[in-house]
Amino acid sequence: MRFINPKTDYAFKKIFGSEQSHDILISFLNAILYDGKPIIQDLEILNPYLAPKIRGVKQTYLDVKANLDNGTTVIIEMQVLNIEGFEKRILYNAAKAYSNQLGVGQDYSLLNPVIALTITDFEMFPEIDQLISRFILKEKDFLIDYPIYDIELVFVELPKFEKDVNDLETLADKWLYFLKCARQLAIVPESMNVVPEISQAFAIANEINLTPEQIEDMEMQEMFIHDQRNAFKKAINQGKAEGKLEMARQLLGVLDDEAISRAAGLSVEEVARLRNIE
Repeated sequence: MRFINPKTDYAFKKIFGSEQSHDILISFLNAILYDGKPIIQDLEILNPYLAPKIRGVKQTYLDVKANLDNGTTVIIEMQVLNIEGFEKRILYNAAKAYSNQLGVGQDYSLLNPVIALTITDFEMFPEIDQLISRFILKEKDFLIDYPIYDIELVFVELPKFEKDVNDLETLADKWLYFLKCARQLAIVPESMNVVPEISQAFAIANEINLTPEQIEDMEMQEMFIHDQRNAFKKAINQGKAEGKLEMARQLLGVLDDEAISRAAGLSVEEVARLRNIE
């Protein structure tokens, strides 16, 4: 078997946001938000995915929205690229979903909580060791919770999940392994296949159930993401190289070539060429 990459737009929403994804999404949200406890018994997926054509796709994110049985709205997003401003977009979308609940003249007591759950395919908080981070309103100095915390931002950083298939223990472990590793699997691991909702997710992700056009669309999207990541890396490396050159320029009138080479991380030959240019 060969499975589609759950981290691409098409696959993520097809698996978690389609009309047949009801039980899958309940299991996934209970695993990530509630430590596997069956807190969510029912939900309504808003604007279910209808498999539109995505040729020439330019977006690198999407969201799945659901109303839980307790009135809470959850916005689930898979973010594959660390693009500028996406943190503000997450907060904006959560605040918008919160405020849009009320019509003109309606009482604020009718507002229900909103949870923005974002899964990132990069490390967003390198200073935090934990895999899942949750943010709510607190008093700045005393860290006291605001009387209500109707808006909660939850982040899952996939690169921090490093468990092997034999080490999967919790329901969250199995779902995160599915997200991170399904593309590389040829069979469904037995420890995951016993979870009906994960087994169903693998069935949806099986390429045998897709048309050649749908498979080509996803491959195009994966290539787009790959190209964007390489572009980011190139820009970072160019920035680092320019930084080294600038340091060397500042030291030309102070140190000899060998000392500048050690300080700036350039070869002696590069420093000599820079000195001749300057």
